[in-house]
Amino acid sequence: MNFKFKNDQYRKARGNRTRLVNLFCRVCKGKIMVYQKDDYPGRLRRLYFDRIFFPKNLTNLEKKSLNKIPTLKCPQCKEDLGTPYIYKKENRKAFKCYQDALIKKVRRLKEDLKC
Repeated sequence: MNFKFKNDQYRKARGNRTRLVNLFCRVCKGKIMVYQKDDYPGRLRRLYFDRIFFPKNLTNLEKKSLNKIPTLKCPQCKEDLGTPYIYKKENRKAFKCYQDALIKKVRRLKEDLKC
């Protein structure tokens, strides 16, 4: 599956650098999602809903109301990974990640989607 990077005001504000990353559960090492991380390398503090590419059940969450979005959990071990909230500085919906709950690995563009 081919991905097209989201190219918007938020990406430009962060220096126009972006990467696709695979995110894994820290506990069971199960794959959680494919995510577009803008900006320079560093810890994931929040996962913006409009940057989630895979799996299908986590895409397009920005269109739902916040109280209808459940907490982010690992599908394999059910570990809590993050809480939905609105990032006030940019008025964007996101998951607030629990510290060190996720492992990120830079993704190759032609890598298969398996979750």
